[in-house]
Amino acid sequence: MKQHRKDFIPYSILELATIGSGFSVSEVFKNSLNLAQKAESFGYNRFWLAEHHNMVSIASAATSVLIGHIAGGTNQLRVGSGGIMLPNHSSMLIAEQFATLSALYPDRIDLGLGRAPGTDQTTAQAIRPDRMQAVYRFPEELRSIQQYFSAENKNNKVRVPIAEGVDLPIYILGSSTDSAYLAAKEGLPYVFASHFAPTHLFKALTIYNNNFQPSAYLEEPYTMACVNVLAADTEEEAERMSTSSIRMIVGVLTGQIDYLQPPTEMTPQLKQIAVDPALQRMMKFSFIGNKETVKEKTVKFLEDTGVNEIMVASHIYDPIARINSYRLFAEIMEEIAESRCMASN
Repeated sequence: MKQHRKDFIPYSILELATIGSGFSVSEVFKNSLNLAQKAESFGYNRFWLAEHHNMVSIASAATSVLIGHIAGGTNQLRVGSGGIMLPNHSSMLIAEQFATLSALYPDRIDLGLGRAPGTDQTTAQAIRPDRMQAVYRFPEELRSIQQYFSAENKNNKVRVPIAEGVDLPIYILGSSTDSAYLAAKEGLPYVFASHFAPTHLFKALTIYNNNFQPSAYLEEPYTMACVNVLAADTEEEAERMSTSSIRMIVGVLTGQIDYLQPPTEMTPQLKQIAVDPALQRMMKFSFIGNKETVKEKTVKFLEDTGVNEIMVASHIYDPIARINSYRLFAEIMEEIAESRCMASN
């Protein structure tokens, strides 16, 4: 794994290819690539794509295909899955897909693995009727992928020849404590989905760090956590942008998922919705505001969690405003690194 100086915390992007009202899927994919290209110039470390199914507002269902699209349009940015929901798939086919990606884009592909369905239970059943058995076999399926990528697998009957000996970084994703135990036991880096499931973040990080066992893949614990960021030049702009996210989250909570809607003024009704306990729980790690506000919240998050890397998700309707938000966050992370460097000298 690439090592960074102690005062620098890598920052990365989690992309869902969110479909805004009035945008075609082709436009969404073009905007995702444009964002990745800008992110590369802003100094982002990774650009990961999430697997979701049967959601009108998310276009990242064929995750491996999109990874190839993004990697092909960038030069140095690491591109990967955040994540592949392994119980939806055959471990052998995932090994074939990511070995292919690794051959096309050497030393740039990451494989993040999760066990959640990435959809509702009815759709999960349609994807794979024996999915629940696959969930229980998640540790074995993980080791199966590792076996396919090992040089020693050439002696086995079932092989993925193009994967053998390929150094593909694998990450365990989670939103509960179960995944923390697994990542620690296997000696793999751990990524927590605190952008939508913040409840168990600190407990999961503690479990992972306290139980970590060094492995051939990783000598010391490595943690990443994801937050939502909506940064703008002014507080008023950021608040207005957040109205799209608020309505999207309400749709998720009520089961009425719709396309991401254009922002509106923050009405009294939306303000009331924004302070609803369920919404507040989901948005606990949503940093909304101007550069100063977002920086303050980011510094606190990094200090409180001690994560090695921070990942950012955003649901912003306007592609230009979204790029500006990621630009501002990159500036924030560079300023934080500079402050840490000065403090350590």
